[in-house]
Amino acid sequence: MTAQYHKICLMIFLISIAAFSGCIGNEKSDKEVIRIAFSVKDDYTSFSENPQKLADYLSTEIGVEVEIYPITSDALALQALRFGSADIAFMDGGAGWVGWKMYDLEVMAADQKSDGRTYYNAHAWVLNGSEAEIALNDGNDSTDPFAVLEGQTSCHTGWLKSAGMLIPMGYFIGQEYAEVVGDDDDIESLRNTIFNYFSEDASIPESGTPYYGYSGALKCLSEGVGDVAFAKDSTIETYCGDENPSENEDWCLIRENYVTLPAFGQAPSHPLMYQPNTLDNSTRDAIVSALVNLSYSEEGQDMLSSILNTPGIVATNAEAHLGAYSSLISSVPGISTYYDEKYTATS
Repeated sequence: MTAQYHKICLMIFLISIAAFSGCIGNEKSDKEVIRIAFSVKDDYTSFSENPQKLADYLSTEIGVEVEIYPITSDALALQALRFGSADIAFMDGGAGWVGWKMYDLEVMAADQKSDGRTYYNAHAWVLNGSEAEIALNDGNDSTDPFAVLEGQTSCHTGWLKSAGMLIPMGYFIGQEYAEVVGDDDDIESLRNTIFNYFSEDASIPESGTPYYGYSGALKCLSEGVGDVAFAKDSTIETYCGDENPSENEDWCLIRENYVTLPAFGQAPSHPLMYQPNTLDNSTRDAIVSALVNLSYSEEGQDMLSSILNTPGIVATNAEAHLGAYSSLISSVPGISTYYDEKYTATS
């Protein structure tokens, strides 16, 4: 073979290696971009409110480029994670449950409530002197305050609300107090189940009506419309807990008139979900550490408040954050189908 031939072969080999290396380099670069699915506004009054500030912070802390993947709903956030368009996203507990149970997504962290918890307790509130209160405090273990609620009028916060309906009804059905009336795969069976176990006069209010929401359920109980109100643990203190009666809602009774039954379970705060197929463990842990550390600086606290609307982030996992919630709402008829339809993007 001639020297010229060897030279040509060598050049071809070097060019091939360079091209192949370039392909590998581009692939690595693509994978080293973390995308956060985040609901963005068209404009912000200041950069302190812009999620890009959070992305820039994470990029600096973990040494990987972080981008915002714009979405407008939890449904789109779920689909972005499901199909790999984004790697992480905050969403509500219901959407997180769907992602965990149906799409094999995982939880890496959760935001805190104003009191530092990552959950709130769901309770039944009754009035002092009621049959349920007497059963609770009579010192007799054979009298069950939940059992005596059968046939009484219930006050819910709204249709399919967590603390006001899903968690308590999941408890009543799961513990076999109430029997599902209708198709187990149809969410409307829950309405018939409520009417059958409690009363046909049960309050399931629409938005904008007097008994809607936490305050509405408590008002329903306070005005004698219902016998039991389903709400969260802080409801009484929020609306009727001030020592100065003039600072409370005008329909409030004296604080001592309200009695809470033992908690049904916990409603989770917003989980930070991630796609385990696109995010390795070391990068996940670095992101969590960076988010947790936001609490330790003034600038970080500003980002938590302005961008994430929380006082802090804590590390957790799906079982710890959503497990108890899952065990309750799984008893609700048709909940899987309902959530799947609710959180499935159509475009």
